Amino acid sequence: MNSHFQSWLGDQIQTLKDQSLYKVPKILEGPAGGRVQMNGKQVVNLSSNNYLGLANHPKVVEAAHRAIDEWGVGAGAVRWIGGTMAIHQELEERLAKFKKTEAVLVFTGGFTANAGTIPAVVTNKDVIISDELNHASIIDGVRLSAAKYKKSEGYVYPHKDMEALEKILQNTQSFEKRMIITDGVFSMDGDIAPLPAIVELAEKYDAFVMVDDAHASGVLGKNGAGTASHFDLYGRVDIQLGTLSKALGVIGGYIAGSAVMKDWLINRGRPYLFSTAHPPVVAAALIAALDVMENDPEPMERLWSNTRWWKQHLEAEGFDTMGSETPITPVYVGEEGKAQEMERALWDEGVYALSIVYPTVGLGKARIRTMPSAAHTEEDLQFALEAFKRVRDKLGIGLVAR
Repeated sequence: MNSHFQSWLGDQIQTLKDQSLYKVPKILEGPAGGRVQMNGKQVVNLSSNNYLGLANHPKVVEAAHRAIDEWGVGAGAVRWIGGTMAIHQELEERLAKFKKTEAVLVFTGGFTANAGTIPAVVTNKDVIISDELNHASIIDGVRLSAAKYKKSEGYVYPHKDMEALEKILQNTQSFEKRMIITDGVFSMDGDIAPLPAIVELAEKYDAFVMVDDAHASGVLGKNGAGTASHFDLYGRVDIQLGTLSKALGVIGGYIAGSAVMKDWLINRGRPYLFSTAHPPVVAAALIAALDVMENDPEPMERLWSNTRWWKQHLEAEGFDTMGSETPITPVYVGEEGKAQEMERALWDEGVYALSIVYPTVGLGKARIRTMPSAAHTEEDLQFALEAFKRVRDKLGIGLVAR
């Protein structure tokens, strides 16, 4: 191995440690849930995307077992070469019906769905207009494209600022296509995009809209169908990204929209073209998860009941939840080192709640991101609340005004 290269890597790691930006993943030693075994310790888990508790739902697990016996454990090929099984097709048809769109194309992950779709639908004659707080996978997908997109050139609007968005649309009429892209639910702040206003502006200025519903899937809309459903915008959002790895409890991402767009992505979506298909067990488990979401309202009701309880009690204790409107509930801290200190202290108290620091959020805007779910009991949340209060009193952090 090259010693100079290895030394450089070591220096970069040390810099991250010096800046309180170094991350070490904890190891989950059993099923995902409200209380979990992690690093040899039982903790209340407030850092899981398993919103509806479907990762361990008996019907989902049973469907996965059946699929292994029927289909085996691998698809054996890239989708277009011969790896598309009937069960993959069934999943896409079910998702399209669920989203009330003409078609759906499933990718191996939400990140790859963005990376495959955004560059495929724009050219160097186009412009992409983005919210400044869009998720990293949107940003990376945009960077892979040939379109104009840079903030320095005026194509990124301040968070949820519709006046700024309209001005950008007015100034970009010379481009062949204008693509507006936004998160449906912003993953670090937990607020909801003003999608009706975005759609109205897009229609006024002949732009098209892509919404990333990673954290709205299973959370907002009818049976968890997302922000287009939440705002009754069926047929008015050109591209919807959904995740299969959060509320649905398994893995993957998908693009919902027109049939012609699906055909185009099959031919030009590079992650689809060059990635082996999901194991059939994944598709079967996801179909079962959809069945639960469509026919059993209890998990989604419990998710929102827990979310309301958690926010109300945190705010009553003076914690700043940053205007969150969804289960994603940040507790503002500010300084990166203090946020990481708070994470460690919460862990000692039996609560796993991850600190979110730069570059995931802006420098000096660190927070503890908490995520109540349907898998939590009120006792779990009460335990966590008491831990937050003790850590606040011990460290004197967690009540910092922005």
